[in-house]
Amino acid sequence: MMPAPMEQDGYNLRLYVAGQTPKSLAALANLKKLCETHLPGRYTIEVIDLMKDPALAQRDQIVAIPTLIRQLPEPLKRIIGDLSNAEKVLVGLDIAPS
Repeated sequence: MMPAPMEQDGYNLRLYVAGQTPKSLAALANLKKLCETHLPGRYTIEVIDLMKDPALAQRDQIVAIPTLIRQLPEPLKRIIGDLSNAEKVLVGLDIAPS
C-alpha cells in the first residue's frame, strides 16, 4: 500500500498557543503565510490551545508559548516565539539551508 502524499514528504506541524493573545494570533498568521509560500499543499497545522487543555503542556513539555513543534518529518523540532523571523523559522524547520 502506498502511503498518502502527506506521509511521504509533508510537514506535520503543531502550534501551542494560550488563547487569542496577540503573540498567539501573530504566530498562527506567520506560520500560515510561511507554509503557503514554501510548503503549498504539503503541510498540516494543528493548533493546540493550552487555555482549553493545560494538561497537554506537560505531556508535550511546553515551557513557553507560542511554541511550534515539527512532528514530521523527523526529527522533532521546536521553535518558540511569534515566528516573525521567517528566515529563522525556515532554517529551524529545515525548509531553507542554514
